[in-house]
Amino acid sequence: MFPKNAWYVACTPDEIDGKPLGRTICNEKIAFYRGEGGRVAAVEDFCPHRGAQLSLGYVCEGKLVCGYHGLQMGCDGKTVSMPLQRVQGFPKIRAYPVVERYGFIWVWPGEAQLADPAKIHPLEWAESPDWAYGGGLYHVQCDYRLMVDNLMDLTHETYVHATSIGQKEIDETPVNTKAEGDHVITSRFMENVMAPPFWRANLRGAGLADDVPVDRWQICHFHAPSHIMIEVGVAHAGHGGYHAPKEHKVSSIVVDFLTPETETSMWYFWGMARNFSAQDTALTAQIREGQGKVFAEDTAVLEAQQRNLSANPGRRLLMLNIDAGGVQSRRIIDRLVAAEQPQKLAA
Repeated sequence: MFPKNAWYVACTPDEIDGKPLGRTICNEKIAFYRGEGGRVAAVEDFCPHRGAQLSLGYVCEGKLVCGYHGLQMGCDGKTVSMPLQRVQGFPKIRAYPVVERYGFIWVWPGEAQLADPAKIHPLEWAESPDWAYGGGLYHVQCDYRLMVDNLMDLTHETYVHATSIGQKEIDETPVNTKAEGDHVITSRFMENVMAPPFWRANLRGAGLADDVPVDRWQICHFHAPSHIMIEVGVAHAGHGGYHAPKEHKVSSIVVDFLTPETETSMWYFWGMARNFSAQDTALTAQIREGQGKVFAEDTAVLEAQQRNLSANPGRRLLMLNIDAGGVQSRRIIDRLVAAEQPQKLAA
């Protein structure tokens, strides 16, 4: 249940340094590698000779070499050569549109003629020296839409992340939800509260007092098909909250790229971009470690949830007002999926 005519984060550049990478995206088995001139390429992970996985081979002079019998594949999916064999007549395997941008490798698993790189959501923070980014990748055994639900409703932080970013004021504060086309926004603003441990550490990292009341905000942005950016931060109370001057606050963008693998598994590219103490690499590593632990807690909950749902496919789930962000995001996903289905002819 995922749209294929969309750009998804497939991997990070370091994952294809020196060797191919095999990864399933939206049920498509794809081999990623660097072709001629170091340009990223993506082809079907299937050798046309005997069906071996091309990603288990290696790259030689920009060609992907099958590790079984040495067949060489071009970036366009055309067989180039094979020792002592005539293979130029082999039919092409599928090549996928792929782009390297913003520090990620993006792939379009759908109809190649529709792949427009301009449709990749702009990430201003990824191109500015005033921002620092640290993140990671989790392979999660759940439907990616469960993660959409999780990230578009942060009420769970009080319970799942009680020792890091959770606090009782989260579920005591109303959440506002609105949709603008394929963009869904949920927001929550908490005033005059004490910062939880994760944000106290960030205040200290920015040289700010961590033992005074703060105003805290969480603004979740869903962008189709499954990218969620969350504006988060705290400011010393009485200085304007979200709009406070930089010297009174710490703020970041929680980065969440949710890439479906199968109907019940996903690749979760997570991270945090911040515009304070951007040159402090030790702080970047500290935040990354803390955030990684938070997302590991989410992963445990969601994988157990998926097992429950798979075992009880007929159970009807309840909807509350806090679920509005996830519900509206799923409606967009459903519409995009439906638009890709063949139109039935009228009887």
